[in-house]
Amino acid sequence: MKKLSLFILCLLSVHYVFCQQQIPINEKHYLDSLQNILKTSGADSSKANANFLLVDYWKFKDTLKSKAYLLAGKKIAKKDPYSIAVSSFYEGEYYFNWNKARASVAFRKAADALSYFTTKKAYVMRAAAWYNYAIMNIEKEGYSFITKITLEKAIPDAEKSGDSTLVAQYYTRLSTILMNNSQFAKATFYNQKAISLLESAKHDKTSLLFAYLSGVSIYCYENHAEKAKTLLNKANALLKPFPESVNYTLYFYNEVLYFSTIQAFDRALSSINKGIVLAKKYHQNQLYQQFLFRQYNIFGQQKEYRKARQILLDIIKEGTLTASMIDKATIYGEVAKTSAKLNDYKEAYKWLSKYRSVSDSINNDQIKVKVNELETKYRSVQNQHKIASLEVQNKQALLNARNNRLYNLVLGLGCLFLLASLVFVAVIARNKSKLAEQKEINYRQQLSEMEQKQQLKVTKAMLDGEEHERERVARDLHDGLGGMLAGVKIGLSGWTDTRPGASQDKDLHRIIGQLDTSVSELRRIARNMVPETLLDFGLEVALKDLCEFHMRDNLQIAFEAFNILTNIPIAIQLHIYRIAQELLSNAIKHAQASSIILQCTQDAKVFLITLEDNGIGFDHLREEKSKGMGLKSIRNRVDFFNGQMEILSAEGEGTTINIELNIDATK
Repeated sequence: MKKLSLFILCLLSVHYVFCQQQIPINEKHYLDSLQNILKTSGADSSKANANFLLVDYWKFKDTLKSKAYLLAGKKIAKKDPYSIAVSSFYEGEYYFNWNKARASVAFRKAADALSYFTTKKAYVMRAAAWYNYAIMNIEKEGYSFITKITLEKAIPDAEKSGDSTLVAQYYTRLSTILMNNSQFAKATFYNQKAISLLESAKHDKTSLLFAYLSGVSIYCYENHAEKAKTLLNKANALLKPFPESVNYTLYFYNEVLYFSTIQAFDRALSSINKGIVLAKKYHQNQLYQQFLFRQYNIFGQQKEYRKARQILLDIIKEGTLTASMIDKATIYGEVAKTSAKLNDYKEAYKWLSKYRSVSDSINNDQIKVKVNELETKYRSVQNQHKIASLEVQNKQALLNARNNRLYNLVLGLGCLFLLASLVFVAVIARNKSKLAEQKEINYRQQLSEMEQKQQLKVTKAMLDGEEHERERVARDLHDGLGGMLAGVKIGLSGWTDTRPGASQDKDLHRIIGQLDTSVSELRRIARNMVPETLLDFGLEVALKDLCEFHMRDNLQIAFEAFNILTNIPIAIQLHIYRIAQELLSNAIKHAQASSIILQCTQDAKVFLITLEDNGIGFDHLREEKSKGMGLKSIRNRVDFFNGQMEILSAEGEGTTINIELNIDATK
């Protein structure tokens, strides 16, 4: 019984050390790399993470530095939702060693906040948050709670991260939990799994060190000294290149366990002294007290009871190992036994009384729990009796109600049948009415579509007729009148060559000049009627040529084309050309503009035309009501394409006309 109580007491604090601050073996390199991140101008998230890792590094060594890095990390983390969630975890790390209540709240908050992230690093942090939350509540909830959290929360999240070394770390922690509950076979199984994973990975020496030391503890409590020695040697080999590592404290503790197991007490005491020096240096108070308890255990086995009792009294005075009621009762009992061995029965009785008082308190708490359980069971039995009585009454009531329901059912079915008949008739009548309305709507739609098609045909015929007439007139002018004027010019030129002195006649030159002007005007009229450039080179070139043709010294015309395709049917290109031609003609004749911009853009089956001028503007509403043919001709062509035309103008403010054509609408 003594061995078991000592075993539980010794392992409790070791569990805390194993599961928490795993400082890398190469401590200086680790610290320098974090400081370098803070000095460089890197990403805020990297700097926040470096600050948080320094919170964990300094939490036992220097709480003031730990808090400073926590505040710095939180300040940077305000810009990143993930860093904000992680900051709660490191707040728990800061409070870990001296305020378990606040640490518990912070770890739970971190676990909940990190549940919204599905990245690998989020799974890593959430696993740690859940595990630390369980650690903070172990005294209140017991080992079943931390076992449940480890198996159901921490390990699954570690597996989701895809990091085998992280999974191995939680196997190590689970093995320590199982060891604390005397389940050595299971503890050995999980610890060996952890060592196998970490030795395969080869890059995480720190986690491998803790797995080795965890295995040493398990084998020592199983009294397998040779197996413990093997793992202890491996741990020593990992630590040897780094003599200043803080992890040497834990190494010496396991060395004490090994030497105690083989009863090499002098060597165990030597390791205790080394461990105490390091525990003081690194402010590892929990391990410091644990070393003292180990020292007590060795003095007891060496029958140096006075030294052993004094160590226990110092442990009680310090208070770390007596924070738990169960551990306090165990230590009080050990003081009583040690005093009895010193024949100091008065002290033995005193501490035995304290032991009984604490034990009674523990038992009372356990009795209260059992009483509450019995009371709950009693109330449950009473409720069952009441339920049975009510069930009998309910059966009788149900029988009476069943007869009433049967009568009401028959009556209700009759009414329901009558109502259903009325509803059926009403639905049929309503459906007929809706069908008639729908037929009428369909008829009107068909009629409207026919009218639109007919209107489209009329418009197309009118526009085609207009183009044919333009072609005929242009051909007659070019071939007939144009040929005649050209013949007259040639005749006059020949006549002047045969008449000496006629070439000096000013009137003759004036007549020939008028003939040239007439021929140019005739060509311009023919060109406007049939744009040969359009037929030869396409719409974009024709529009550009049209703009250049109309430019004057006092009139600048800019043409901008965007994505105009060459596969537009020639008939549609001609209509677009006529619209642009009419827009330019109206602007030149009426606007008195000095600058005109014509933009043409094609977007799939939509063609956009925009004309802007800086002229005198006009009242387009009044103009469209007048008998002028300019806007009416444009409107007819726009309607033919099922398009839209927008005119933005006012007198004295220039004019903007936007036209949108559906070039697929005429098919």
